[in-house]
This record gives sequence, C-alpha cells and structure tokens, in this order.
Amino acid sequence: MQNNKTKLLHDIADYYSEKLAEHGETPRGVDWNGEESQTVRFEQLCKIIDSDVRDFSLSDLGCGYGALLEFVSVKYSLGSYLGIDFSADMTQAAQSRNAQSRKARFITATEPDTVSDYGVASGIFNVRLKRTDDEWYDYLKATLDVLDRTSKLGFSFNCLTSYSDEDKKRDYLYYADPGRLFDLCKRRYSRQVALLHDYGLYEFTILVRKQ
Repeated sequence: MQNNKTKLLHDIADYYSEKLAEHGETPRGVDWNGEESQTVRFEQLCKIIDSDVRDFSLSDLGCGYGALLEFVSVKYSLGSYLGIDFSADMTQAAQSRNAQSRKARFITATEPDTVSDYGVASGIFNVRLKRTDDEWYDYLKATLDVLDRTSKLGFSFNCLTSYSDEDKKRDYLYYADPGRLFDLCKRRYSRQVALLHDYGLYEFTILVRKQ
C-alpha cells in the first residue's frame, strides 16, 4: 500500500513539475485556467478563516509556487504560513518567489511537519492520471485525515464536481461526489461543515470547522 502511494505521489509530482516547466509561475503552471478563477477559488477556501482570529497560522498542502500566500497576506491577518508540496520544483519556485517573506516557510513533503490553526488544500485531488475511482478516493480520505490531524481550528479543500457536464470531463481527472464528501466530513471530522457549490466553477469547496 505504501509503495503504491509513493508511486502515486511521484507520478503527480512529475505531472506538476512538467506544468511548471511549461507555463512558469502562473495559474496554468499549477494546472488552473487563469488568474481570475484562481482568485475565486482562494476566496472560497479562505472562508474557513474566522475574521476574529488574528495572527493565525496556515498550512497550504499542495502549495505549488505559493500563490495562496500572496492572496492571504493581503486579505487577512496572517501570522505564519507553511507551504507543503511533494514536487521539489514547486517548493523551490515558491521559496524563490517569496524569499522576502518572513512569515513563510516551504518544505518538500507529503504532509505538514507542524500543527497550524488552519489547513488548506487547493487542487490536489483533481489529477488522478490512471488511478481508479476507488484508489483515488482512498488517497483523498487519507489526505483529509492529514488535514484534520494538522489543523486546530479547521480546514478546507476543493474538488472537481461530479455534476460537471459530461462532454467537459477528462478521464485523467477525478470528479468527486460533493454529497459523499460532505457526509464523510460530517461523520468523521466535525458537526460544523459547509459545502460551497455556488461560485461558478466546475468544482466545490468544503469547509470543516472544529470550533
């Protein structure tokens, strides 16, 4: 099982490293369509952050080149940021791009090395390549366990939606059932769970609040 997960992660890291090499430090470099949709996505994910919490810590699992750090630094009272990515190319790009930030730290790893107030995962459940639905769902659940274990106040994540138009779907992408994941999070992590599926993209965001 562990060997399968390691192979999966290496394949995904290679995929994103190729995207970064092709498109650079842009939304397309992390396999998104453009800056506008990326901003909308960040706005939804960051709804997990309580406006009353000051100088909070944030872990960004699958941080890419660190674009979320720039967004959060402007919009919120950020105390510290940890970016985690399994692609060494991505973390190197993030470190270079945010070299002047005293609040940020980046590591090449599969999970955070510390517990933060909030955890966020954007886009890491989309590209499954040749994995089956069952294989990918097992990986997704294990990763949500990591987000839960390494966040104190709550976490958020997004997925492509199974309600996407059939002619727009691609076989190497994973389209999750939002109801199934909502139920999983309610039963497994917290009674305070929100499902956001109304922001104009072929995806949804789930917020899991612990307090």
